[in-house]
Amino acid sequence: MPYRIVKRKDLIPGQTVLMVVDAPMIAAKARPGNFVILRVNDHGERIPLTIADRDPAAGTITIVFLVVGKSTALLATLQEGQDILDVCGPLGRPTHIEKRKAVICVGGGTGIAAMHHIAKGHHEAGNRVVAVIGARNKDLLLFCDELGSFCPEVLIATDDGSRGHKGFVTEVLQKRLEEDKDIEEVVAIGPVPMMEAVAKVTKPFGVKTTVSLNSIMVDGIGMCGACRCTVDGHVRFACVDGPEFDGHAVDFQELRMRLGQFRCEEKQSFDQFKARS
Repeated sequence: MPYRIVKRKDLIPGQTVLMVVDAPMIAAKARPGNFVILRVNDHGERIPLTIADRDPAAGTITIVFLVVGKSTALLATLQEGQDILDVCGPLGRPTHIEKRKAVICVGGGTGIAAMHHIAKGHHEAGNRVVAVIGARNKDLLLFCDELGSFCPEVLIATDDGSRGHKGFVTEVLQKRLEEDKDIEEVVAIGPVPMMEAVAKVTKPFGVKTTVSLNSIMVDGIGMCGACRCTVDGHVRFACVDGPEFDGHAVDFQELRMRLGQFRCEEKQSFDQFKARS
């Protein structure tokens, strides 16, 4: 069953793409934290993408992806009105959301889009949500307006200081944890080094910290074992046991090693795709 792209937008030209996809059955069941696995065509690689938003009434889901390899580059060539061959989901365990005084949701890079759906879930549960987002510069920030529509505060950090705090999201987070004693949970989604750094900041405060692991996935249903990671000394599969885990219990060193395991092959595939395009 093909899945029609009803909206396509380059959030960052040549780098980051937003697509709204007609997927009524997925939209009806998807919850914050869920992801989908898709194939562009019958020769395509299966790639996992976290659902950035959903509209059950319209029957659509929103995905946001960074063009980093052959498969995402191929996906980026599709335009409005064209079809994605397969979209499987919703997959993974949804975010555990309970009533809290206040929650900080931290996002970096394209992780801001995935964080947006979770932040919205906390808002809908009646929690005060503080968004902390970061990028290298202001032109790479995502979902500022969307987060601002329901978050009373959207705190921004950029490496070059072009908008908000000059520095890292962890510095903004540290300051906020020192000042706001109502924070009962921190959710972080973004590059692995950022999530690891967030967990290190929150640990001395004893604040529950949830991270979303973008481990390598193939089947998405726990059969292949490609997304295995170590959490609290036990092997877990990000696709069925996660993708969200206790940030203080994740073996980030192992995760970084596994994510870089096929970097050379991925680069070679991407280079060949670009040469043919």
